[in-house]
Amino acid sequence: MTPDPLAAPADGATAGRVLAIALDAGQTGIKARTAGTSRDAVHPGIRTDAPLLPQLAAVVRAELERTDVAVDVVAAGVSGLTDAEADPDALRQLLAGTGVARVVMAHDSTTSFLGALGDGQGVVVAAGTGVVTLAVGRAAVARVDGWGYLMGDAGSGYWIGREALDAVMRAFDGRGSPTALTDAVRARWPHLADAYIDLQSDPGKVGVVAAFAEPVARAALDGDDVAISISRRAAAELAASAAAALRRTEQAEDAADVCAIGGVFGSPVLRAAFEAAVTAAGSRLVPPRGHGIDGVERLVDLSPQHPLAALVGRSTTA
Repeated sequence: MTPDPLAAPADGATAGRVLAIALDAGQTGIKARTAGTSRDAVHPGIRTDAPLLPQLAAVVRAELERTDVAVDVVAAGVSGLTDAEADPDALRQLLAGTGVARVVMAHDSTTSFLGALGDGQGVVVAAGTGVVTLAVGRAAVARVDGWGYLMGDAGSGYWIGREALDAVMRAFDGRGSPTALTDAVRARWPHLADAYIDLQSDPGKVGVVAAFAEPVARAALDGDDVAISISRRAAAELAASAAAALRRTEQAEDAADVCAIGGVFGSPVLRAAFEAAVTAAGSRLVPPRGHGIDGVERLVDLSPQHPLAALVGRSTTA
């Protein structure tokens, strides 16, 4: 078995070993794993209305204080990481005086893939509040969707919640079929005619909408036709993204590994529909080998020859 480069040496020696902090950074929370400790920590999520790198630096400093472990490298997988923010040199400079000599950064679609399928080939569909799909072939990488709630994220928790709200208001108007989802929406907004005003003025509206994915999953399982339709359409969107990513990486669908991760797949109706679509194309739905934080750890020793290496930013000076 290949030794874990992030683990503390068993004999107490430190020569030749890399000690690291791994950050799996999303809007819901930032999971931190510090080498030599037995427990991951969870810090508040990324604020999109504030600069990213100082937030990551603050988490690293908090981990150093919490664990009292001297580390050499920080590895980060970041949700929604843009080219402008992907500056490992700048993050290392923000950590001056901590002993951190190297920083490795990547979009969380990359670390999700590495956590789920390791350094192999296939496609990973990661669906929570948002969704992003990443495929890795022999020489090519393709990202599909992950374009945010205004421009994409088809089949995500937000997409499902938005479809639920649309269905409830259609039923309220007499334009659509009655649905048990109305009770879930009324639990938050007893006066449905006023719901849109409250939602539009809520700074956390994305999370509010995405939260309705859970009532959709329950109602679908209970046989509500509207909820079943939403769940199956979401599954079709997610399966279409997987198929597109496989085509772009020149992987045959009838020989591909497909991994589905994220809270959206906790819906039995949606997951069954997704699996049916995947297997009908001849692909294999496989369980994840690990989690996103495991993929962040794998960034440190990712081979420069791996197709994903081009998507990983590394600090250039120490």
